[in-house]
Amino acid sequence: MNIALTKEEYESILRIKRDLHMHPELSGEEVRTTQVIRDFLKGIPGVELLDLPVKTGVAARIKGKGEGPETMLRADIDALPQTEDYESPWKSVNPGVMHACGHDFHTAALLGGAMILSRAAAAGELKGCADLLFQPAEEGTTGARQMIDAGLFDVIHPDRCFGMHNWPSVPAGKIVIHPGALMSAKRNFTIRIFGFGGHGSMPHLNRDPIVCAAALIQSLQTVVSRSMNPLSPTVLSVNMIQGGSPVNLVVNEVEMRATIRSLSEEALDRAIERVQTLMENTALAYECRAEIEWKERIPAVFNTPEMCAAAERAAGEVCSAVESAEITDAPPSLASEDFALYRGYAPAFFYWVGSHREGEPEEQLHRPRFHTDDEALYVAAPLYAASAIYGSGAPDAEK
Repeated sequence: MNIALTKEEYESILRIKRDLHMHPELSGEEVRTTQVIRDFLKGIPGVELLDLPVKTGVAARIKGKGEGPETMLRADIDALPQTEDYESPWKSVNPGVMHACGHDFHTAALLGGAMILSRAAAAGELKGCADLLFQPAEEGTTGARQMIDAGLFDVIHPDRCFGMHNWPSVPAGKIVIHPGALMSAKRNFTIRIFGFGGHGSMPHLNRDPIVCAAALIQSLQTVVSRSMNPLSPTVLSVNMIQGGSPVNLVVNEVEMRATIRSLSEEALDRAIERVQTLMENTALAYECRAEIEWKERIPAVFNTPEMCAAAERAAGEVCSAVESAEITDAPPSLASEDFALYRGYAPAFFYWVGSHREGEPEEQLHRPRFHTDDEALYVAAPLYAASAIYGSGAPDAEK
């Protein structure tokens, strides 16, 4: 069968993509988005909506004919708290919210993949079944855990999982298949420093947590520069500090929020150890008290040789069906993805799909002028479908 999108299918998912782009919703608030997805899926023959006790997000299934693998295909659906600065007729109408990471593109692509899989099932080309997962709250890397805790893997039992992300530094039409670590392991954390406040004119009677926080931030910069192997890419960023008062008052507490990312799980372990030690001893040196709250650890997105072979088979079929498609490679990124959590339940592969339009300035993810070349949907949608139809490979882990 021809796995390429028809012109009519492309136009239908393009309308959805633009509608979602105009009405972006933040993580955990994707109520309208969820309803749009459900309504679209109800119009596709052979799609069964699955019941999960979640406020937002959708799980569905398309059954094939005959024995075959069960394949989970995942897209994310949430937007970011940013103000869009790119002019188009479908610019965001929700103030301070925009799809600056292209999750509307991913959603439209998986809906297009569902249309192709529906045709494949009717033609007897889909064996086993395809599970369609539209996941909320990826931006805070909490959505995958929410779906898992809601019983996702009690409802579906995939033999393998595929996901994708548009990649704006890669030209539209190119499919990135990268072996090994593609995106970083991550651990976010919050540090609270407790001092003893009072009048700013009497520092000897106070224990200033702001001074302690400043010293700790400087010390944390040595974690990567002096404790990490320079051949193991690692980043530690303090992205928020909150605490202060009018000029004449020393406060009692300061809060800091930060993230550690690495392509190496061992390097991440070492960085976590150093943060803990530096926090405790810096607080002690400044006669303050400190505590740390670690967020859930997100593992690295890692593509095994077996799953790379499966992905190459699927991508090869797309290249045969879509003239603009081409397989390539790209350097990994220290961005993270909670798709990595699904690898604990089934072998998984993560693609990047080029979304940069030739001749335009390159706008990276999470920028106010970010936008995708929507012609890339002609590649992304069949890639989802081909991964379920052709992407069978030897599993590399126990289910």
